Amino acid sequence: MKWLDALKDYENYLTLERNLSRHSVVNYSLDVKKLIKYIESNGIDVAPDKIETETLNQFIYEVSTRLNPRSQSRLISGLRGFFDYLIFENYRATNPLELIESPKTGRKLPDTLSLNDIDSMVASIDLTHPQSGRNRAIIETLYGCGLRVSELTLLKISDLFFKEGFVKVTGKGNKQRLVPIASHTQNIITYYLKFERNHMKIKAGHEDVLFLNRNGSTLTRAMVFTIVRRLAEGIGLKKNISPHTLRHSFATHLLENGADLRSIQMLLGHESITTTEVYLHVDTSHLADVLNQFHPRQQLTF
Repeated sequence: MKWLDALKDYENYLTLERNLSRHSVVNYSLDVKKLIKYIESNGIDVAPDKIETETLNQFIYEVSTRLNPRSQSRLISGLRGFFDYLIFENYRATNPLELIESPKTGRKLPDTLSLNDIDSMVASIDLTHPQSGRNRAIIETLYGCGLRVSELTLLKISDLFFKEGFVKVTGKGNKQRLVPIASHTQNIITYYLKFERNHMKIKAGHEDVLFLNRNGSTLTRAMVFTIVRRLAEGIGLKKNISPHTLRHSFATHLLENGADLRSIQMLLGHESITTTEVYLHVDTSHLADVLNQFHPRQQLTF
């Protein structure tokens, strides 16, 4: 068995059987490619169905000097998936990463923005810019619907059901969900469609894509990152802001205003409630009020 053949088969498995997005498949492939590069550069003659834990330990030890614990943990998890696939296809009997522990990473709480921060970002958009309406619609849609950046770039005009008050979102693994959209966000998207997008020359095959670049084709993830970061820098925000920050802010503000965790999970498209539970650790502002109101000792006087 050759490494590149095994990797190609693995990519096909992830795409066809696991139904993962192209972005996810590329990331999983990169983990295996790093291992292949290490093996080749060190002159190690071993096939993927024969490699043992000792060699993998040496590889992980070497890359650990260049990766933080979170990246190391992700790499180990990605390689485990590759060898689990080889077991699934009966190429191996055991996973050589079974005895290799991932580094402790702790729980990283997401950065969030206040409503004033978001309003300031929107207000700072230069209205003389030819894509100002689009950029405002992007910020309002990311925050108003809690979308991932990939979900935003995949949005189509045919996914907008404004009369019913929903947008159809395609999430991880091509799973679709309906997300409510406020009339405020609808109005901003409608303005972009009417006064900007309708006057653009659109490339063939992109007629139904909602957010377009200035050349009339699908907006890239990287461009959305650039738009968000430039607006954040323009109002002097010191945090590391990304499109995902707006998604985190969406969830945190819902929780702060009394939404239940199960509803937030459904809106975000999280498969597991444990993923959504991180927002319980973000919103701590109300904890003192809860303690003062409900703990029996708080009712006593000395």
